[in-house]
Amino acid sequence: MTDSAPASAPVRLSPGDPAPEFTLPDADGNPVSLADHRGRRVIVYCYPAAMTPGCTTQAVDFTAAAGELAEAGLDIIGISPDPPEQLLRFREKEDLGITLVSDVGKQVLQAYGAYGPKKLYGKEVVGVIRSTFVVDTEGRIEKAAYNVKATGHVAKLRRDLGLG
Repeated sequence: MTDSAPASAPVRLSPGDPAPEFTLPDADGNPVSLADHRGRRVIVYCYPAAMTPGCTTQAVDFTAAAGELAEAGLDIIGISPDPPEQLLRFREKEDLGITLVSDVGKQVLQAYGAYGPKKLYGKEVVGVIRSTFVVDTEGRIEKAAYNVKATGHVAKLRRDLGLG
């Protein structure tokens, strides 16, 4: 598969767009599909790398909020380019209670517009753009947020969803 889109023009999803379908391996190597969650709302969040400070903060915050989000009908799936073995170490080290899936090839991250040019410490680099999506019960994008901050993001999302 060749990358025909220029790196400078990543996809940007908007409310009402169909959420890109995916089946990716989780930390245990088991396939996780977005379609398996149809009928429930799903928070799909894309993060650059397991076991880095910002990504750890975000994953720990999502784990802390997971019970309340589940009661509100929301499942959580975190996507990164880390291999499953790395996700397993991350989950065990931080005692994470959320589903983390591996997109080593970055096709799903690209489909969500969460991979492309970004600023990192003032330099333009190509990588994972920290992003969060809420997918509705029918598989459409309800909310899309790009370039989110790791710290405080889950609290803001809870407020946006009317939970906090």
